[in-house]
Amino acid sequence: MATINLERVHGDFGFAASDENGHTVQMDSSPESGGQNFGVRPMQMLLMGLGGCSAIDVITILKKQRQDVKDYKMVINGDREAGVEPSLWKDVTIEFHLYGDIDPDKASRAVDLSVNKYCSVASTLERAGAAIKTQVFVHPAETK
Repeated sequence: MATINLERVHGDFGFAASDENGHTVQMDSSPESGGQNFGVRPMQMLLMGLGGCSAIDVITILKKQRQDVKDYKMVINGDREAGVEPSLWKDVTIEFHLYGDIDPDKASRAVDLSVNKYCSVASTLERAGAAIKTQVFVHPAETK
């Protein structure tokens, strides 16, 4: 079982959440809702979790295939439902940028396996109605 502790540490909506290992993340509401820009918005944290979950999968798969991943970057864009509460993620687009001596077909397959099979965060978002689209870009290591 995972355990998260959350404490208010800054203004009305500035919170610090920590896991059982002592890792901490700062969260806040938007300034329009009374926040003070102290930390990440909780909904954006879901997209960050998606990125981390999928990145771990993709790199693990490519390492098993003996691909030389020198660097890795993702850009995640999301649109939420308009005019409803709660406003869930509706459309999410992920750009995967992989740097190194990597077979583009293997990179695309690793992304597909992650997003459609292994990544629990992707599955959670999809079950909540989000459509996740991906783009994969393989770059030589020296182009970063």
